[in-house]
Amino acid sequence: MMRLLRAALILVPLGLAIFWWITRPDPILAADIAALPADPEKGRAVFFAAGCAGCHAAPEATGEDFLKLAGGRQFPSDFGTFIAPNISPDPNFGIGKWTDAQIVTAIMKGVSPKGAHYYPAFPYGSYAKADPADILSLVAYMRTLPPVAVANQPHKVGFPFNIRRTLGVWKLLFQDEDWVMQDPENELQERGRYLVEALGHCAECHTPRNILGGLEKDSWMTGAPIPGKASGKTPGITPQKLDWTAADIAEYLKSGFTPTFDTAGGEMVTVIESTSRLTDEDRLAIATYIKALP
Repeated sequence: MMRLLRAALILVPLGLAIFWWITRPDPILAADIAALPADPEKGRAVFFAAGCAGCHAAPEATGEDFLKLAGGRQFPSDFGTFIAPNISPDPNFGIGKWTDAQIVTAIMKGVSPKGAHYYPAFPYGSYAKADPADILSLVAYMRTLPPVAVANQPHKVGFPFNIRRTLGVWKLLFQDEDWVMQDPENELQERGRYLVEALGHCAECHTPRNILGGLEKDSWMTGAPIPGKASGKTPGITPQKLDWTAADIAEYLKSGFTPTFDTAGGEMVTVIESTSRLTDEDRLAIATYIKALP
């Protein structure tokens, strides 16, 4: 019995120390991005490609209000309900006091300025594949948007999912920067891969997840249950699931009209609020990528 107790006294602290080490946050330092250009105009294009306002604008916001990133939208899931925070430049309620490195870290690493892991409802797993210069330009553009003095609401997440440190394990298991489409056939398809897999994070909704919330990459873009709902499904958009032409897809991302002149519904209405502001070439690149999926 004493041997077991001694072993426990050694192994338990050792195990906790190992857990604490492997789940430590991995921030981006100011020196890491100091030499990168920050172009607000380029950042505007990244902003809409990344769909930032789709989650962080106030519920039902359209037009110019779409650029007021007050947060407040609720996202139910099997792990609880996540509420989008205020990411406007407001110094008290938003991210106006954050440094560029802190914002880039939040977007690409999923780590807060205080060193806490963010929940992967924030799609940093996709944004991790982005070009850091693009994200820094995004930050420059976001600083030009109107500040909104609206307080954040806490997530509605219970035990054990409210233990943020465990998200370090989740990142080790499921976060990587490998492309799903390994060998694009041309520059347009490669651009589409960047827009879909990194900035646009389309798979976050269109790909099923395992019991721990990791994307099932073997079923990439084949459709998925709608989080937090007993019924309903986000449609698959592989060529087997969607028989639209590339031009059809590009037009849908611009106008919201399907080839049969139906209109987008559900969350796609908000998505198209962003994709409609992309260039025709970028919408075609997204469509070309989708048509090239297996």
